[in-house]
Amino acid sequence: MSQSLRIALIRGDGIGVDVSEATCAIVDAALAKVGAAPLRYESIDAGAGYFRETGRDIEAGGEVRAGEMDAIFLGAIGLPAVRHADGTEISPHLRLRDRYGLYAGVRPVRAYPNAPQRLADPRAAGIDMVILRESTEGLFYSAAVHGRADVRGDEEVRDTLRITRATTEKLHHFGFKLAERRRARGRPGRLTCVDKANVFTSMAFFRKIFDEIAPLYPQVETGYNYVDAQALDLVRKPWEYDVMVMENMFGDILSDLAGGLVGGMGMASCAEIGDETGLFQPAHGSAPDIMGQDKANPLAAILSGALMLDYLADKAGRANLGEAAMLIEDAVEAGFAANALRPMEFGGDMGTRAVVRELLDRLG
Repeated sequence: MSQSLRIALIRGDGIGVDVSEATCAIVDAALAKVGAAPLRYESIDAGAGYFRETGRDIEAGGEVRAGEMDAIFLGAIGLPAVRHADGTEISPHLRLRDRYGLYAGVRPVRAYPNAPQRLADPRAAGIDMVILRESTEGLFYSAAVHGRADVRGDEEVRDTLRITRATTEKLHHFGFKLAERRRARGRPGRLTCVDKANVFTSMAFFRKIFDEIAPLYPQVETGYNYVDAQALDLVRKPWEYDVMVMENMFGDILSDLAGGLVGGMGMASCAEIGDETGLFQPAHGSAPDIMGQDKANPLAAILSGALMLDYLADKAGRANLGEAAMLIEDAVEAGFAANALRPMEFGGDMGTRAVVRELLDRLG
């Protein structure tokens, strides 16, 4: 059996604790099923609760330790009543993105049978797409945690939207390769560049780099959409899209909109991948009002755990980790198809522990 890979485990705040434990249980079971070495989880304290107790948003040396491991898993961060003096939330994970260049924010959006569908059109049952959000630049370059805003007294604040060639080239290459990979798995393999190139020079630059890279991937069909039109199309005809690549803030907004089409944020998994490491987390918030009450839907976190295994399979060259990831994804699909997964978030009768038990039975 191969040596165990090391995972920085940041449970964070609220239901981040609940869904992290659920994810570890499912990941461990899937690895055991394929005969892979268990992961070695190393806890790092961080979040709004930790900030309230210590005045720090992450434990001393935590950022460095996280980057030394094979991947990072984050439950959720934030508490509504705990904020910095300027009103912004506690966000050490944004600093981790920046520090380790986690430029590729992968947000899968998939409809499952018997899960809520917000669109009446029957084609909505076939939604299966990915929003690829650049996660280190764009308007988030000026996120408060980085201290880059131009604050001019109490009269004006200017935030900078930054697009660089180096990061954007890597993002677009990632997008084309992702489209190729999905095409090999039976999806359309189409990549849409989402921008606002008709108004902003930065966005025209973003599209220019997309056009420079596209000829290197002749098998990938390409398309374009302005972000406002894309928002409309995600409601009007989301089944026509496969992979969409976009700037940071655009992706932050559209990924939530898309998540709402397939049930809600309890199904919103997320991977943030750089050249050296990756961070995996559910895209939902910390929901402290239901923490520890066995009410949280753990599926977004569990599916993020599958994304982590898929990433580690490539990084470590261990195909069985990819097999474990597929077992988790198939168990979720089969559970919904059999109406055996009924999270409370969707008005069902299953809390966190019941969802985990059902998946463990299917992995057994």
